[in-house]
Amino acid sequence: MIMPSYNFITHPTEPQIRDIIRLYQGEGWWEGGADNPETVRKIIAGSHCFVVVTENDAVIGMGRAISDRASDAYIQDVTVLPEFRGKGIGVRIIRMIMERLNADGIGWIGLIAEKNARAFYEPLGFSVMPNAAPMLKKR
Repeated sequence: MIMPSYNFITHPTEPQIRDIIRLYQGEGWWEGGADNPETVRKIIAGSHCFVVVTENDAVIGMGRAISDRASDAYIQDVTVLPEFRGKGIGVRIIRMIMERLNADGIGWIGLIAEKNARAFYEPLGFSVMPNAAPMLKKR
């Protein structure tokens, strides 16, 4: 049995880009032409950090943080292929991101728990923000 490999990336390979696009599409996060290699390159380059989990050279999970690089950050785009869920991969992604953010001096880390993922994030130290509501404005 091959163990997954966890790595921060800044310059994805073409196969990684292909797999990352598949992960975004699988979650239904991308609409109308956003799923192209240049978009992936820009997302990774603009992120505070971007984690990929690979097995047999295929990306099976990912997550990232965006940040002002001074005080605040948001974790987003955390997903694992359905057949690999329930094995602690997502937990390790979150922990790696939080460790990186803490090491970089980021003290405020937020996220939006989509698709009833609140129960996943609470044991990792996240809680609902009182008097706050996630909001979104699309183009």
